[in-house]
Amino acid sequence: MFRIVLVRPGATSLDEQRRIKGSLDIPLSPIGSDQAKKLADDLAGMQFDVVYSAPCESAVQTARMLAERSKSKVRVVDALRNLDHGLWQGKLIDEVRKHQPKVYRQFQDDPESICPPGGETVEQAKQRVRKTLNRWIHKHDASIVAIVVPEPLASIIKEMLGCDEIGDLWQAECDRGQWEIVQGDPHVLDTQAAT
Repeated sequence: MFRIVLVRPGATSLDEQRRIKGSLDIPLSPIGSDQAKKLADDLAGMQFDVVYSAPCESAVQTARMLAERSKSKVRVVDALRNLDHGLWQGKLIDEVRKHQPKVYRQFQDDPESICPPGGETVEQAKQRVRKTLNRWIHKHDASIVAIVVPEPLASIIKEMLGCDEIGDLWQAECDRGQWEIVQGDPHVLDTQAAT
């Protein structure tokens, strides 16, 4: 079993305004910085083999706080960049709900069927992440790693590891400053790659 601590970075100013961050590179807000410090306190007793981070500033800042406490190294991995929401990035979630209600509901009910204008599909994000996760499963077989990624990529990774359904990505977009232990089945990724 591949064990990871899946960490959502602290909040940014866009998160606090309920704006769609997507792959925009925004630093932690003061609230987000406090959330990241609390995450580091909560996870202080864990010894990570490595802390992998999405390339966005909020994830990197959070990962550095975790790594400092656990005396681990941070590895910034481009494949962990968040789902690209294209033209939705920077918009209020409520703007999309109001101006594109059908697309909003479809992304809520079946996110894998929607490609945000100028963005990427959930499947494209999965393809980008799958190879990296497969490599880590074999490299860190008997250890525990932290992966710091914003939502909705965190929910996508959980689903890829067979731990949960993707669920409502609009709701997940508002999740930050949280962590959970995920024990994924490595064979799930092999099966997905074969399809």
